[in-house]
Amino acid sequence: MRHLQQKPEELTRIARRSFELRQELSFLFESNERNFVYWYERRNKGVFLTATPIDVSQILRERLFEQFDTVILTSATLTVGGRFDFIRQRLGIDHAKDRALPPEFDFPNQALLYLPRQMPDVREAGFAAKAADEIVKLLELSQGRAFCLFTSYSQMNDLFERVRTRVAFPLLLQGTAPRSVLLERFKNTEAAVLFATASFWQGVDVPGEQLSCVIVDRLPFAVPSDPIVAARGPCVRRGWTQSVRGIPSAAGGAGIKQGFGRLIRAKTDRGVLALLDTRLQRMPYGKIFLESLPR
Repeated sequence: MRHLQQKPEELTRIARRSFELRQELSFLFESNERNFVYWYERRNKGVFLTATPIDVSQILRERLFEQFDTVILTSATLTVGGRFDFIRQRLGIDHAKDRALPPEFDFPNQALLYLPRQMPDVREAGFAAKAADEIVKLLELSQGRAFCLFTSYSQMNDLFERVRTRVAFPLLLQGTAPRSVLLERFKNTEAAVLFATASFWQGVDVPGEQLSCVIVDRLPFAVPSDPIVAARGPCVRRGWTQSVRGIPSAAGGAGIKQGFGRLIRAKTDRGVLALLDTRLQRMPYGKIFLESLPR
């Protein structure tokens, strides 16, 4: 008979991890903490359990802001409509000096914003067909080299199927390979086009001509069915935050900035940002979205 022997430190590690798992499961199934929303998500054959804070301001105040004499927050997407009101409210920042610095890039000469004149409302049945036509035209003009970014997987898959037989460029689809693999393929494939969702709106760096066009199908409002959005109340479900004078949520104005940030990564980059959602021009909040973008 063979005996499995483990070192004491290995047994200690296993015991510690077992204790942590018991605590985590206890919190997920038995906690009455009202500041958290508890939800599960099915991915392939797995089920993932999650507890997410609804309001992070108190947590950040206690664990970060009150622990240091000075905290500096920097990002290209801290402002919405040129103001810091939204981020102050969301992060619970009461007293702070803020400053928006001039952009590092020459956006008027490096980038172009394209808004189609003839597009149906995104909620109309004919939107997908018209969006496919616009995407095909834009890809022909940019010779591929584009991100097509969507606010949901269903929209991404629908437009991918409508476009894939109409262009000759190599098309990549999120979900067919790991994110890092798709990104490397895009960087190393001439004239490639990537169809993707929210995870490619940020943290992606493709400088140079390889990415010359970013196409966004609709304004990135918060998704009403998202458990966190639903828990934050009906005002946020509409993409607004009540206490910040009608500024679109971070999934809106700042979200557009995140998508635009994929396009211009260096002083030698040039490219086009195409927004296919006519609400940008028709609705009152469209002005705030436009003000969130560089001139």
